[in-house]
Amino acid sequence: QVQLVESGGGLVQPGGSLRLSCKASGINFRIATMGWYRQAPGEQRELVAVIAEGGSTNYADSVKGRFTVSRDNVYRTVYLQMQNLKPEDTAVYYCKTNWRGNDYWGQGTQVTVSS
Repeated sequence: QVQLVESGGGLVQPGGSLRLSCKASGINFRIATMGWYRQAPGEQRELVAVIAEGGSTNYADSVKGRFTVSRDNVYRTVYLQMQNLKPEDTAVYYCKTNWRGNDYWGQGTQVTVSS
């Protein structure tokens, strides 16, 4: 059974930082491409960052230079380090992978950027 469990969200002031974590089980994590997505109220879910098996990364233009995605294959966890957060980063953040042709999503973690 594939499970993705996110943690690390919360309320932060503009300019602040947060680190999200997503722990995976039920997959061969070392070869899985892992993605972070977010969905703001009334908006479509959008890709934030992705990290492939070999560690190559891609980012949405809106977060380049502020967010960093990384992975720890020993702990089967993918991270999203978010810095210089802006109110427009407020959203529910989801971890996602595609395993054996199926998409799997975590339950999401709320990030709110507000003064």
